[in-house]
Amino acid sequence: MPTQNRFLTLFTLAVALGILICWIDSQPNWDDSGVSAAMVFIAAAAFGFALPNRAWAFALAVGLWIPLVGIVRAHNYGSILAVVVAFVGAYIGVGVRTLVGYLA
Repeated sequence: MPTQNRFLTLFTLAVALGILICWIDSQPNWDDSGVSAAMVFIAAAAFGFALPNRAWAFALAVGLWIPLVGIVRAHNYGSILAVVVAFVGAYIGVGVRTLVGYLA
């Protein structure tokens, strides 16, 4: 698959996954921020691993939804940490891919 098509496919999947995680996180009975952060981290790491040169875009695609909803609904500016978690995850995914490449 050409790189541009691969990016668009993965980016669309990342946006959908980010929205799904945000939807789960915004449910009235959901109060486990740690699980939400882990889902954001793992998803961003997987996309960063898959296409390392666009890790920043995947971090935003996965992690931006929780702060958008948190700030608009509840003025929760602390939810911006989800973006930080997404960037850390995405670039750890890049690092793991680089490490695997060195070991292969």
